Formats: sequence, C-alpha cells, structure tokens
Amino acid sequence: MSQLLLKNIRQLVTVSAGGKPHKTGPAMRDLGVIEDATLLIEGQTIRWAGPAREFSLQLGDDAEVIDASRFVALPGFVDSHTHLVFAGSRESEFAMRSEGKTYGEIGRSGGGILSTVEATRKSSKRDLKQLGATRLDAMLRHGTTTVEIKSGYGLDPDSEIKILETISELSAEQYTTVVPTFLGAHAIPPEFKKNPDDYVDLVCRRMIPHVSRRKLAVFCDVFCEDGYFSVEQSRRILLAAGDSGLKIKIHADELAPSGGSALSAELKAVSADHLEHIDDGSIGRLRESGVIGVLLPGVSFFLNHRYAPARSLIEGGVPVAIASDFNPGSCMSFSMPLMMTIACTHMKMTPEEAVTACTLNAAAALSLSHEYGSLEVGKKADVILYEIPNYRYLPYHFGANHVAMIIKHGTILEFR
Repeated sequence: MSQLLLKNIRQLVTVSAGGKPHKTGPAMRDLGVIEDATLLIEGQTIRWAGPAREFSLQLGDDAEVIDASRFVALPGFVDSHTHLVFAGSRESEFAMRSEGKTYGEIGRSGGGILSTVEATRKSSKRDLKQLGATRLDAMLRHGTTTVEIKSGYGLDPDSEIKILETISELSAEQYTTVVPTFLGAHAIPPEFKKNPDDYVDLVCRRMIPHVSRRKLAVFCDVFCEDGYFSVEQSRRILLAAGDSGLKIKIHADELAPSGGSALSAELKAVSADHLEHIDDGSIGRLRESGVIGVLLPGVSFFLNHRYAPARSLIEGGVPVAIASDFNPGSCMSFSMPLMMTIACTHMKMTPEEAVTACTLNAAAALSLSHEYGSLEVGKKADVILYEIPNYRYLPYHFGANHVAMIIKHGTILEFR
C-alpha cells in the first residue's frame, strides 16, 4: 500500500470531533490545531496525525516524504449546496440589480431561474458536462474536494434527467467527490404557471420514482418559498422523496419567513439551507431535530440581501455549515475561502467557526462526516496545503488563492 508522509507541517488543522458527526456551539471554535505536525497517509486514508515529535511508525522503502514546514494543512472544503450544472449566464441581471431592480422584479420580467432553465434545456448533455468539468476543476484548485450538485434547471422530466445523468458522469470521471441532488421543485415551469399543483403531481408521481429507481440522486430538495412551492406542496414532494429512499434537503426561509425551516424540522431533513429569515422558534426546532443549518453568505453579499442570523443559530445549538450556492443568478462564485471571509465580516462568525462550517459540518450536511470534513485517523485523506502563516490568514487575505498542494484520497493532484 502506498504511503505519503507530510512532515514538519506548520499547522495541522484537524477539526477533530472525537467521533461526533458535527460540532455545535462553543465546540465549533475547537479546531484541534497541532503545531509542527506529521500526517501519514496510507492508500486513500489517514493512518496517523499528530505532533512530529511523537511520530514513530516505520515507513516502507517506497514511501513518499514531503517537508511541509512552509504550509498549513486543512481538510478539503466540502461545498454542500451548489447548482453547478447549468448553461448560459446572467450578467445582464447583475447590471439590472446595480440599477435598482430587485431579484423578484427580474424574475417577473422573464429573468431569474427560468432564463437559466431555457438555456439549459437547449444545451446537450455533452456541453453541460464540459461546463461542469471545467467548474469542478476550478473549485478543486481552490481547495474544494467534495461538492453537492443540484438539478433544477430543467423542470421537465427529460431535462431534469439529462442534468442528473450529467452529474452522474462527472462523479465517475472527476477527482472531486460529487453528491447529486434532485431539485425538480426549483420553480414552477412556465408551461405549468396556471396549474402548479399539476407540476407537483408530475414531480411526485413520475420524476421522483424514476430518479430513485435509477439511483440518480442521493437527496431531494425543494424551494419552499412564496411564489415557488408552498409548505404543503413542499411537504408532498419531500414525503414522496422519503418514501422513494431519497434523503431530504430544503431551501428554507430565504426571501421571507416561509415556514420551510419548521418543515425541515418536522420531516427531520438532513439540512435546511439559506435561513436568512428564520425565526427564534424555528431555530429551536432545528436544534431539537438535529437538522444542519446551511448558510450561504455569498448569496446575501451578491444580492445585497439580509444575512442569515449565524450568531443566533450557533448560540442556539444548531450545527451550522457554510456553502457557496454557486449558481448563475445569486452567487457566481465557488470560492469557499471567500465565503469564510463574508461569514466573518458580515455574519460575525469567528475564523474558527467558519473553518468548521466549511469542513466537518458541511460534510454532515451531506451525511458524509464519517469519511470527510476532518483530518482524523481512518477518514479519507482529502488534504489541502496552503502557503500561509496560520489558518486565520485564509479568510483574512481574501481574493487570492493560497493553495500550494491538493491531495485527494491520498493522491497528490497539484503541487506548486
């Protein structure tokens, strides 16, 4: 079995959770930082992690040894909420917002989600796959080694399956770990504008069973919001998804207090995402149900919208994650370090909380924290080395890519 030894690591940020699937409250600030550390990787997994002075294991003759004294090592970032497979772009809407148009006004005038739906429906699977592969490569170069990708820009059976097949092929061919999510309930398609319940029936009775039968998704998501899908419509879709063996996520309380957070607690969803308008009662329900709260600071920054109440969520005992929500309309960025910076400057999270939210808790939002999100013995060896003086420098020096080495499943992919 191949061995890779990283020795004399300036800082090893383990984000160790002691076997727990996520961190909450004050524990989010405990990153398990080890100065002058050693990390031994055997095959795809971590064999040993700790202070260099304590390392005494025997290496094989063909072991690769790297002096990491200039680097800070962190777990690969886990981006638990993206809409990465899409065609077209919406820079014209960006310009409209700069002139005072709101997200809702742009959508009602023919822009928004439906404009991307039109472009994506017209694109071939080959073209979507090429776009997706390029984006995944760029995300990997910025330290993201695990990515959730949603469908949702098809909104008809053939187009949604085309997107999910694209995601499946990307998962098989790219180094990045890819988690597929079915988001057929992203918006009401124009052909069902006058009878949205008929579209809900189509999602429940035809699309979900097909997706489940072909194992094209792990999760089912729904945009529970006024003008999109009501609480009752969302409940129908998610119950159908659960009955078909799909795990549950919800776009909740993004534009207004929609009831999505309470629904996520009721259905024991894996995560409730956005939460910009969550109320105190729903925070308590999330804590009691164990739902991961996924916050998307890039969206609030890009749209100049209200930010999710990160401090109330953390102090209320909700396990908080951060994701990019990379998409063409509300966050055209996949940089997790930038999301950390925004979380620190606009949501009052500490750098330590932001690191936990982008790694261990983000992996928990994908039910993957038993394998990813921390640098602990037995977990997959997804390690990023940064040429920075300490981990706090990462969100501090924003707008630059500090990645020096990418290690995915124990294999060095890039080293400069």
